[in-house]
Amino acid sequence: MNFVLPSRGRSPRPALRFLLAFAGLYLLWVLGYDGLAGPDGRLDHFLSANLAATSGAVLRLTGFAAGTAPANPLLVVLNGRPSVAVGNPCNGLLLYALFAGFVVAFPGPGRHKLWFVPLGIFVIYALNVGRVALLALNHVYWHPTVDFNHHYTFTCIVYGAIAALWAGWARRGAGAVVPSLAARGAR
Repeated sequence: MNFVLPSRGRSPRPALRFLLAFAGLYLLWVLGYDGLAGPDGRLDHFLSANLAATSGAVLRLTGFAAGTAPANPLLVVLNGRPSVAVGNPCNGLLLYALFAGFVVAFPGPGRHKLWFVPLGIFVIYALNVGRVALLALNHVYWHPTVDFNHHYTFTCIVYGAIAALWAGWARRGAGAVVPSLAARGAR
């Protein structure tokens, strides 16, 4: 995708509009999360417990003895051994908000955003489930590489997928609405 910076005779308004909309949505997210959802903790706990339980279920479906610890629903247990604890920073909530904010702020038909945002959030969630399941396997079978894979390998995969979703939205989802920007990028 070619991004063309405005020059003389070209209006910076679409880019400025996007940046202002995204910044406003991000500010709303920060105020809403820090003021309401974050301190309450129930949303984060629900998402973390759901991620742990779903990852355990995926592992069971693939033939492993897995689940969550009875006393700690955030802890994935594999072969009777604790393997991965899903912390609030890793539950994907911020990634969902950033993804949705980008798509909503970027020009494009509202009806397309109504299906693309949930689809993208589902893809991010599925990647996160796979990440936690693979980290559980990694912890049990190849423990020395867990820290590297947690911090680098899976982070690159998840952020790469989000960038691909954003690029897909910018190219296809919004391309029909902003033909003048698409035409400029083709030059």
